[in-house]
Amino acid sequence: MISRIAGGAAALGCGALVAFSLPPWGWWPLAIVGIAIFERLVAGQHRSVRFRRGWLFGLGWFAPGMGWMWFLTAPGYVVAAAMFAAFIGIAVSLAPQTRTGWTWCFGLPAALVVAEAVRFCFPFGGVPLASLAISQVAGPLATIARVGGPLLLTWATFQLGVALGLFGRHLGETWRGGPDPSGRHIPAAVGGVAVVAALLGISWVAPSGTGTGKRIEVAFVQGGGPQGTHAIHTDSQIVVDRHLAATRTLQPGPDLVVWPENVIDVKDFLTSKAHDQVAAEAARLNAPLLVGITEDVRGEDHFLNAQVVVLPDGTVSSRYDKVRRVPFGEYMPLRGLLKAFGAPVDQVPRDAVAGTGPAYLDTPVGRLGVVISWEVFFAGRARDGVSHGAELIINPTNGSSYTGTVLQSQQVASSRLRAIENGRWLVQVSPTGFSAFVTPDGDVHQRTSVSEQAVRTETVELRTGRTIASRLGDRPIVFLAASVLLAMLLTSRRRARALPAPAGVEGA
Repeated sequence: MISRIAGGAAALGCGALVAFSLPPWGWWPLAIVGIAIFERLVAGQHRSVRFRRGWLFGLGWFAPGMGWMWFLTAPGYVVAAAMFAAFIGIAVSLAPQTRTGWTWCFGLPAALVVAEAVRFCFPFGGVPLASLAISQVAGPLATIARVGGPLLLTWATFQLGVALGLFGRHLGETWRGGPDPSGRHIPAAVGGVAVVAALLGISWVAPSGTGTGKRIEVAFVQGGGPQGTHAIHTDSQIVVDRHLAATRTLQPGPDLVVWPENVIDVKDFLTSKAHDQVAAEAARLNAPLLVGITEDVRGEDHFLNAQVVVLPDGTVSSRYDKVRRVPFGEYMPLRGLLKAFGAPVDQVPRDAVAGTGPAYLDTPVGRLGVVISWEVFFAGRARDGVSHGAELIINPTNGSSYTGTVLQSQQVASSRLRAIENGRWLVQVSPTGFSAFVTPDGDVHQRTSVSEQAVRTETVELRTGRTIASRLGDRPIVFLAASVLLAMLLTSRRRARALPAPAGVEGA
């Protein structure tokens, strides 16, 4: 029997294994190992024990994995880590158990997927970072994302970890001469592994997009500069000048040049000096420049965050306004209420206005999907661009206000997921790093270092066609997970009437 303190500490450590499987620290197997050990800590326990250990598991996972949020809002970081850990605790406490292990083996992963789906959309539109899916993007399970997106990849990872935990339980009880010498958990564990193997097999033959035969040369421009800077404390012209200086090192040849998110901060871009400077570079290179701008709207109390296409003749031919805004970064939720309690709402002095358009830009080289910074963590934004015919995806971002590389590394991993899910090349570009090209298989090319000034070019293929994930979206996976959980709960109740209570239940 494990004591309350030892069990809680072990659950916290299992969560830490998941955290350290995430970029920038980790190695993908750590997540599966952490889940497998955690399964042993909560199997057969009372619901209250499962909730406590589930909450500690979640805290060990989210506290390090979401450490970047400290630089955005320290109180929000504490609340978010505790709340999202509670989602995990509730899911674990709800998962059904039977003596043979079938409902537990399939019900627990399904419950955890539902919890992650809730986290991806609540509160304030969701915070889908530090996700289990991005921990696996460098591992063999990553291709499952092209079948069912990040939630199916999450499900497969949980399923594999729980099944391995059941195998471990059988071995441990057999070694001790316990109640499972006949291997009553083995069929469920084999079934769990078989499901993951089947998903992996499907992903290998599933549609992954098709090359159009057209290749273009794309250049991204990373202006460089220090981290930990904020727009309200920085002369925006300095940022523009860094990117102009870097762009001037380019010789004519690229078909497309991409700048990061909100490099240019002006009242009106078309009438600004920055527009003339960008247009001059577009004319010199004889190529469209895609630049990130912020413009005042509704006076000076609000702003728009957009990516625009500037042609060699100076025309702005296409524009995309960012739809998903960063809570507490680009807008202040509950501003009036928080101000009444003395919160420092002036750190976000004005709110971004959310765009409403589809996620693409039209350029002379073709239609491009665009996900601006925060949007890359939401599978639906990239999927929206591809559904409108985008043949390449760009992710202009700006992580210069964060110190360290936790958020930036997770963003690269998310870009890899979006590329796999949609079967497209993806270009990520940031003013201070990381910037990179990502292949449709999720391989990263020419990743830059933090704070360096860099210009990189890559020949990329424009692609068409749809993956299963880009057609399905997340809702069918959520519905399936909820249905499996409900079915396992009903099965568990029926069996509970015929079977005695599980042996070895602890009360601490």
